[in-house]
Amino acid sequence: MENKQMLTRMSNTLRFLAVDMVQRANSGHPGAAMGLADIATVLSFHLRHNPKNPKWLNRDRLVFSGGHVSAMIYALLHLWGYDISLEDLKNFRQFGSKTPGHPEYPEVPGVEVTTGPLGQGVANAVGFAMASKYAQKLLNSETTPIIDHKVYCFCGDGDLEEGISYEACSLAGHHNLDNLVLIYDSNEITIEGDTEIALSENIKQRFEAQGWKVFRIDGHDFDEIDLVLKEIKEEQTKPCLIIAKTIIAKGAATMEGDAHTHGAPLGEEEVKKSKEKAGFDPNEHFFIPEDVLLRFRCAVEQGELLEREWKKLLLEAPLVEQNAALEALQNPDFSKIVWPEFEEGAMVATRDSNHKILNAIAKAIPGFVGGSADLAPSNKTYLENMGDFPNGKNFHFGIREHSMGAICNAISLYGLFIPFSATFFVFSDYLKPAVRLAALMKLKHYFVWTHDSIGVGEDGPTHQPIEHLSQFRAMPNLYVFRPADASENVACWQAALALEGPSAFVLSRQKLKTLKKGADFGTPKQGGYIIKRRENATVTLVASGSEVMLALQAGCHLEAKGIMANIVSVPCFELFNEQESEYRHEVIDPNTKVLAIEAASGQEWYRYADAVLGMNTFGASGDAAQLFKHFGFTIENIQKEVYGLLDKPYDAGTNSSCSV
Repeated sequence: MENKQMLTRMSNTLRFLAVDMVQRANSGHPGAAMGLADIATVLSFHLRHNPKNPKWLNRDRLVFSGGHVSAMIYALLHLWGYDISLEDLKNFRQFGSKTPGHPEYPEVPGVEVTTGPLGQGVANAVGFAMASKYAQKLLNSETTPIIDHKVYCFCGDGDLEEGISYEACSLAGHHNLDNLVLIYDSNEITIEGDTEIALSENIKQRFEAQGWKVFRIDGHDFDEIDLVLKEIKEEQTKPCLIIAKTIIAKGAATMEGDAHTHGAPLGEEEVKKSKEKAGFDPNEHFFIPEDVLLRFRCAVEQGELLEREWKKLLLEAPLVEQNAALEALQNPDFSKIVWPEFEEGAMVATRDSNHKILNAIAKAIPGFVGGSADLAPSNKTYLENMGDFPNGKNFHFGIREHSMGAICNAISLYGLFIPFSATFFVFSDYLKPAVRLAALMKLKHYFVWTHDSIGVGEDGPTHQPIEHLSQFRAMPNLYVFRPADASENVACWQAALALEGPSAFVLSRQKLKTLKKGADFGTPKQGGYIIKRRENATVTLVASGSEVMLALQAGCHLEAKGIMANIVSVPCFELFNEQESEYRHEVIDPNTKVLAIEAASGQEWYRYADAVLGMNTFGASGDAAQLFKHFGFTIENIQKEVYGLLDKPYDAGTNSSCSV
């Protein structure tokens, strides 16, 4: 490591770059950036990465859970030699810049993951560490470790107050993730003031109770920082927490330790006095001493050397099998999947057909992994005969929905794996922030949500999702699939695997009849299609999931009464919206009266429908068939709705048997 004089110059350069960025933008968070500059400087000499190839597989992962320290992140990336220019730093927080207010993946080279809400990054770091552990199991031999990197994560008081960090760190301790290092910026300041107003627990004891090794250091003592990082690199047997006592806005002339520095510029006069105090020219902005830049930029030469050595390792003769395994992980071949087939007329819950689909994918795709939040027997997500993490594909997350989502986001980003995560649909509320970030980053992460409606039955309204479909359909970049039967479920998965972005599968607990194969127009892979077309139709019935069968039955009875109705299944509202208008108008004829049928709130259907037969209350506890009848999801009630749309008096008639 460098002498203290050079380290001080390096950390002050980093510190004042961040200060200048925030001051020029007139918004941002200088305090934490200034407080972490000393640790970040020393970490520069320990981190294994290649600024010229941010995607090098065996790099150390560095996660900033507190994304509000983005000014320091961007300054570091620039100094290390990533594709972030000085001009980019000057455009901090400006529209269209490479340096947005919080770090965004993949827009910012060198940023591993988008960490917006506090705590996400902690769980992301656990996910990277879990992915690394499983990669070691698949790729490493006793003599040749292809994967042997560390995962570092900066976090603050706010991150550790969020519940997601408790969930994730508990799981990390349980699995003894000895490749994980959490650096806790303990400056004891939050936006409202001193942390004592809301936080008084013993963080050290908390982590030790969860199976971590804990270190305490002065976060501004270069020697202490260096010694603890060396110790962890040389011998780490548990996940490690470094509690670094720091001062927010360290280096400020008069505002060190001031809570106001968390989220506001220091002000021109304070910036000048602070630079002067550190021996910097108070009138210079974005100043980088040449010798300091050269020292930081050693990361380029060192990183390229490390990657060359790693690639050379891969070329050695004994690694034939390991290289084949690596190739299969990096380039999944979906054509190898042997998709299950389902007999027409068979009664199969879509959670059950999904079980067969998941197992078919996992058998063909080495990197397809995942698990449930302690609900695998109910979600039907267990991968048979494929082992449990860290030795197999099944990840047991425990009852930790939020961290499960964020962990799987990182597993997706790792570069080798395609994860799924599962819970009941109503509990998707507990992981929505992670779903939103998956959508923002367009990750291949597959959310499996079973028990999709009032069809849950006796568990009652707390377990019956009502508003959830509308909520997730409103989320950009997320594809929500609610298949009508087992065969449509297969088609939905085939479509989802081809998409660039996350998908959610909303699946039934109750058994659904497997429909006749084929369609009268379009395919499930287009999001919506005509499952039954009738000549001279005056009505279109649109549905998803279990309500498609109801629509088919109602259409059959309406035909017997002289009312022709086209029946449309829309397993994926978002995919259907992406189709050309000509296709959408062919499927949902605007010249017909359109009734949407869905056992959910269904507000989004008014984009296409004249009326929606949906839920406008919470559910109830009772037999599923009773509940569907009580809430109006019956053949007779659908017919009444149609007659009302056509402004005709209802003809009860006789509902003779009708085969569909």
